[in-house]
Amino acid sequence: MANHSQLNFQDASSPIMEELMEFHDHALMIALAICSLVLYLLTHTLTEKLSSNTVNAQVIEIVWTILPAMVLVTLALPSLRILYMMDEINEPDLTMKAIGHQWYWTYEYTDLKDLTFDSYMIPTADLPLGHFRLLEVDHRVIVPMNSTIRVIVTADDVLHSWAVPSLGVKTDAIPGRLNQTSFLASRPGVFYGQCSEICGANHSFMPIVVESTTLADFENWSSLMPS
Repeated sequence: MANHSQLNFQDASSPIMEELMEFHDHALMIALAICSLVLYLLTHTLTEKLSSNTVNAQVIEIVWTILPAMVLVTLALPSLRILYMMDEINEPDLTMKAIGHQWYWTYEYTDLKDLTFDSYMIPTADLPLGHFRLLEVDHRVIVPMNSTIRVIVTADDVLHSWAVPSLGVKTDAIPGRLNQTSFLASRPGVFYGQCSEICGANHSFMPIVVESTTLADFENWSSLMPS
């Protein structure tokens, strides 16, 4: 859960999000090195006398051609690795379908039994004490921790986007099309997200709440939910 004046990402709650944060730090270090080099060269150019010794310096031309290519390779290789990891879905433990509407979500669990429910944002007037305004819903998505969850995402009317930052998940919900993504919650907790695609007047009022529990608690919850 993000807080006020937070400058960094939310705490990672899935292996994919941990990889994304590490790549973010890796890219920032490369950007810092480039900015430091450019600042040094700019300062050196402004403070030193002009010289014509580098007019025919082929070595420098080779260096400033090869060096950027090497930088791009060091960014591209880990980026492609993470992209393949995010697209790879091998034998999920549970499959769930998320359907976007104006302006709420419908969830379908079809692996255990025909379990379907709608998830609406709780109005501020009805919000229990201690819950988050504009983020809490009447029915949370319950998933077992340390289990691969496949989410099939679609929409019923306009474009939506199913996004939970701390789990590293963001998938567009497109009418007439099925997109899929996956995540693995590495710890128990409650993770908040929101629709991340402008979908109309109440776009800001269709939050997503994913609660990660133990397998026993998940089985108890699914047995108590009406079909």
